[in-house]
Amino acid sequence: MLAKVHDALLAGDRPPADPRGLVARSWTRVRAQGVNPDLGDPPGPVGTDEVERRRTRSPLAMVLPELRAALTSVAEDARHVMVVTDADGVLLWREGSTSVRRRADSLGFTEGANWSEASVGTNAIGTALAEDGPVQIFSAEHFVRSHHVWTCTAAPVHDPRSGEMLGVVDVSGPAETIHPTTVALVDTAVRLAEAGLWRRHEGKLDALRTVGAPMLAAVNGPGLVVDDHGWVAAVSGMPGIERVGVPAAERPLAVHGVGVCLPEAVPGGWLLRPAGTGELRMQLVLELDARPPRAVVQGTNRWVHPLSTRHAEVLALLARAGATGLDAASLSEALYGDRAHLVTVRAEVSRLRRTLGGLVLARPYRIAPDVEVSAPGLATSRVVRESTAPGVRRLLPA
Repeated sequence: MLAKVHDALLAGDRPPADPRGLVARSWTRVRAQGVNPDLGDPPGPVGTDEVERRRTRSPLAMVLPELRAALTSVAEDARHVMVVTDADGVLLWREGSTSVRRRADSLGFTEGANWSEASVGTNAIGTALAEDGPVQIFSAEHFVRSHHVWTCTAAPVHDPRSGEMLGVVDVSGPAETIHPTTVALVDTAVRLAEAGLWRRHEGKLDALRTVGAPMLAAVNGPGLVVDDHGWVAAVSGMPGIERVGVPAAERPLAVHGVGVCLPEAVPGGWLLRPAGTGELRMQLVLELDARPPRAVVQGTNRWVHPLSTRHAEVLALLARAGATGLDAASLSEALYGDRAHLVTVRAEVSRLRRTLGGLVLARPYRIAPDVEVSAPGLATSRVVRESTAPGVRRLLPA
């Protein structure tokens, strides 16, 4: 049936059934990108030197032991291979059944190959990257015909510090080996890997705290020591805060409850202390009809932060929610029309907080108290009008 659907859609005929929504979206993307359904091997893989360079740079190298423990033995027993890619879809590590690896070789499913949708069409790796969520692709749901004998299950791995996508973990094998529990197995392995990354992050914060505490003891007034991602290791003279914006040398940074700070580099991070005296009340202005939409932070100076449409939607929802805020499930329902996109929502808000830091708080998500928020034309903004998310239209009627 899937093969008939595949052939009918590619021929422009009426299919005997509709493909799954996720598959239909992917096929639309890859057809627009000009992928050939009769593609042979993927475009030439990158060389071994480039693979090693990417492996060295990938944070996923640190959590390979967790992934191997969770998946490699299962993959061998179930006639699968486990694959780990980077955020470009380039295969960096491949382990598992020897016989299946030989079969994978014939499809170009080897280290160094690029399995993004733009390269090889709909597949679990490329579609997980495009959808930013777990994906299982079976048989003729693959866009390229030579992949129809395979089933693949993949999930993206995010940096728990920033929400940045680091790559994808995939388990693939012959189509007859499909099993519905593989989705949960891969998702669990990804969660273990992200937990391992977070433990390493906490270890680095502890080390930075050892460096920063003596520095803060010598600071008159409020101060913070933070890492390169804005996570707070130590604080003095002010209430505790979890995260600020990402510091950079010689760039003023607005910190809620403190005001404008000038970052000073210290071993492993940054020292932040007020550039002026006294506490400064911060203002957040959402210019949703700008192109692109933007957040303007105003203190003693003015900083403009361009926003993606999704981040503009999130801020619009939080501005409307006020002090009560929204939890991840409520944001998922508002943005996607269901409560199933919790991982994606948390990653999006984490990326947003990487820019605005302490101006956006968590548990629940809300704009910090004492931050003056204004969003001129909120109900009639272009962001709201053009949003495809039914929840945004419901909460923010045009």
